[in-house]
Amino acid sequence: MCNVSSLDLHRPFDPVCPDKDTMLEAMSSGGRIGRDAPYMARGCDMRWFTTGEACEILGRFTQVAIIGDSMLRHLIGALNIIIREDLGYGGVTDWNFNQPEKEMCFCNDQFDVKECSVQGIYKTVDVLRHDPKSLACPRLIPGWSTDLRMEQMVRYPIEKEELRRLYTAMDGRLYSRKAFILGHGLWNDLKVEDSKAWLGTVLQMIESKHRHRMPLGAHPYRKNRSVLLVTPNAAGEKKDDKYLVSQGNKALVRFEHEMGKEAARRGIDHLGTWNMSIQANLYDGVHMDMRGNLVKAM
Repeated sequence: MCNVSSLDLHRPFDPVCPDKDTMLEAMSSGGRIGRDAPYMARGCDMRWFTTGEACEILGRFTQVAIIGDSMLRHLIGALNIIIREDLGYGGVTDWNFNQPEKEMCFCNDQFDVKECSVQGIYKTVDVLRHDPKSLACPRLIPGWSTDLRMEQMVRYPIEKEELRRLYTAMDGRLYSRKAFILGHGLWNDLKVEDSKAWLGTVLQMIESKHRHRMPLGAHPYRKNRSVLLVTPNAAGEKKDDKYLVSQGNKALVRFEHEMGKEAARRGIDHLGTWNMSIQANLYDGVHMDMRGNLVKAM
């Protein structure tokens, strides 16, 4: 049994943050009182949503596209755990697991064991095709049909094939609501100018998908899309020594600060994760485990 309680992950308190901007600031500056202690936002609290509430929020969008590297892959894994209501195997393609894989990839090991984490679920359509009864949202909200998907784009310059794949995957309906969660940095050694260029390229691709479809005289469509930039976790003790300078905690803090300013300049939201992860379980020195990613997903 995967015995994980929300109270093991998050320590609730009053008041709850009144709006999105204060919540993002509270979550970015929150932390833990002790090693691997429950996470606490700062100043005001985040909400810990039920599965039904999470489905309702995701259901406001026709598509939620998560674009980036392995940290974002872990994020979609946590979201899949929530919408499948399955702490044991919710983030992975357990429908094709053999018995040894089921034993190896249970609970936290969905994330901590590389052979398991690479078998993560990238698209809700795959769940609907292979294990539709495991998806809670259509059961809780009749007609729920959000396209939750992950597109890996880890380096800058971005490969042309990756850009083509993203363009094809994006929902092109002009006035449907869409959300994009973006993350980049480590594969370019936290070079801020590279990450700014990566972000600009992805945002331009999102814009171009819709601009040529916009009828003459149409109102701007930007109110129908939300964009969140998530910057990388802190560095843990198991991180390879060769990255101590280029990807160490000093570089990560500076990167989070600079990319937060870039997000504000571009008019998109930003969630910093350095503070929430510095005392968390970073099982390989880079990635948080299932518990830390469930906090991010909320």
